[in-house]
Amino acid sequence: MAVVDIGTIASQARGFNGLTILRQFGLLIGIAVSVAIGVTVVDWSQEPDYRMLYNNLDPKDASQIATALQGSGVPYKVSEATGGIMVGSADIYEARIFLASQGLPNGVGTGYEMLDEGSMFGVSHFMENIRYQRALEGELSRTIMSINSVRNARVHLAIPKKTAFIRKQKKPSASVTVDLFPGRTLIDEQVSAISHMVAASIPELDFNDVTVIDFKGRLLRTPGSSSNMQLTSTHFEYRKKVEAYYSERIENLLTPILGAGAIRAEVSADIDFTVTEQTRESFNPDLPAIRSEQLVEESSKGKSSGGIPGSVSNQNPDNALAANASSGGPSNNTKRTIRNYELDRTISHVKAGADQIKRLSIAVVVDNDVTINEDGTEARTPVTEEKILKIIRLVKDAVGFDAARGDTLNVINETFSIPPAPEPLPEPSLLEQPGMIELAKQVGAGIVILLLIFGVLKPVLKDLATKGEAVATATSGASAGAAGMPMSADQVSISQPSADIINKHAEESLTNAKKLANDDPKLAAQVVNNWVSADG
Repeated sequence: MAVVDIGTIASQARGFNGLTILRQFGLLIGIAVSVAIGVTVVDWSQEPDYRMLYNNLDPKDASQIATALQGSGVPYKVSEATGGIMVGSADIYEARIFLASQGLPNGVGTGYEMLDEGSMFGVSHFMENIRYQRALEGELSRTIMSINSVRNARVHLAIPKKTAFIRKQKKPSASVTVDLFPGRTLIDEQVSAISHMVAASIPELDFNDVTVIDFKGRLLRTPGSSSNMQLTSTHFEYRKKVEAYYSERIENLLTPILGAGAIRAEVSADIDFTVTEQTRESFNPDLPAIRSEQLVEESSKGKSSGGIPGSVSNQNPDNALAANASSGGPSNNTKRTIRNYELDRTISHVKAGADQIKRLSIAVVVDNDVTINEDGTEARTPVTEEKILKIIRLVKDAVGFDAARGDTLNVINETFSIPPAPEPLPEPSLLEQPGMIELAKQVGAGIVILLLIFGVLKPVLKDLATKGEAVATATSGASAGAAGMPMSADQVSISQPSADIINKHAEESLTNAKKLANDDPKLAAQVVNNWVSADG
């Protein structure tokens, strides 16, 4: 328990009373400022190191996050510059996990719930279309944000107003801006999927009229991208998959035999993506078929129709035949048959499928055999020729080697270089240690408090105590001289040397007495009262 020195406090009080009113006011202000600085520094040292939890939040999401953090007891504050939510550095990851379990944040923008806000009575048709378009953009943004790599998304739709003139019809267009998580990228398939999704959500919106960019301004997809380029990209991806498939088959087959990391296989596939269509029509003459048949029979009897003009030959044919028949002349019969044959015809339509492998080029590198000596050291020996031949046969069977189509295989044996051991990770610096920031803040606050105490308050109080003692000494000396009281040995020894010193001391005592009477009349009156009491 601290011991309070009453005499020191009294001396400090006398010293403070010995100051002028202006100096007293300035001293009080200085002490108050010092105390305020000390309190502020202590509060600052006790505050956690706040870091940004989520930034660029929708006001609705910010309100929900603040309510959830307040309910969980996690201290937070709102950034005045960006409006983001900030929490202590020690609680940032736990807060994110907790908010993720609550489904927060929901995402920027609003969807179809915008149509439920407020009354639609008295709203113009133009405003209805604008609200519907904004709601549709919000729904599309939410759908795009469901992709794992996308942190935030904005969709802008340009839907032209419909007109009755066919020639003035304009097609809608759209632009999409995506913000990705750190370290994430969107592959071409994902960009195409986003474009197809947006195009399928808007009537009459073509897939080629959708632009996709990221928050860094990089163009991920342009309107009207060439279909040939997309097809080439698809072919390239397919070729990579085929080559990776064959390489993986070779390594999976030989790894159990040679050991992990003892083989490297690369396959180059020459793939024909040409699509061929052929229509063929053929006839088989060995399989004729009667298509139609016509039989004609003619018969005549008697003389011929020739003769003298003007006789029977010029009569009606029916009458002539009758005349011939009646005459009993010779008869003539004629029979004709007309047949139309249809040959066997075959029409074939052949479409050769694409993605046909034209040729495979295979390269395999095998490491030396590793054996352990008796002393525990490793010994590397080249692979034997017999083992190389076995590897060649296995690789050919694994990939379906076909020499007729020009496949090539090359297997060699080389010593693999051993990578150097990785250097150990550097130790984190002292400032990077967990909790060092809070500790540094507390130590800094303590240093500031000590500087205020020993550099400001203590010298001021000491100066006040010194001045108070000087005032008390002057007052007591003046009282003793006026009452005729005997001096102490010290006072006598001080006053004995010379009259000049005595006069000087008397002048200083008188000056101090005048100053005391001017600065503190109550104390001067008390001294005079003591003198009168002492004199009786």
